[in-house]
Amino acid sequence: MGQPRPSRHARRAVAIATAVGALTAASGCAVLGLTGSGNQVLDSISVSSPRLSEDAPLPANYSCKGKNGNPPLRWSGVPADRTESLAIVVDSALENPQVHWVLFNIDPRTTELGENLGDNLPEGARQGRTSNGKVGYSPPCRESDNYRFSVYALDGKLSQPEGAPLSETLAAIADRTIARGRLTVINIE
Repeated sequence: MGQPRPSRHARRAVAIATAVGALTAASGCAVLGLTGSGNQVLDSISVSSPRLSEDAPLPANYSCKGKNGNPPLRWSGVPADRTESLAIVVDSALENPQVHWVLFNIDPRTTELGENLGDNLPEGARQGRTSNGKVGYSPPCRESDNYRFSVYALDGKLSQPEGAPLSETLAAIADRTIARGRLTVINIE
């Protein structure tokens, strides 16, 4: 008899890790270098938040301990002449990566998102599934992890529907990324 088939959970974990790895490599998310697919140099986007600070703890209100949902984000430096849509990915940066939010097809003229969007997304924007299979912001829970709030400028809109599988959505974002910016928080308060 052949090898036992991995569980659905194990297959999903492998697919998520592969997709996060693909997004990391293809869109310049790696620690070294800012190159996208085809090794083109990515433009840089500045990402900030009135509630988050680089290398500071994530306020508990934006974690699974709180009730605030997503934190507010702001960005600038999007290459206006080449950007057709934006995407946001919130993920963990340490072992066993998890994706906590995927928002895509954001109008490229948008420069900020408010706190706790819930279903009040920017017009035309869609959300993909997270690592836990849910659609929408899935608050981080691991207290000793780093969380990355990344904004991607894309050279087109994604064809994925609302609730698209995580691996498909991340691969599509990676394929279209022309600029990237990130705000990283460490641990949870």
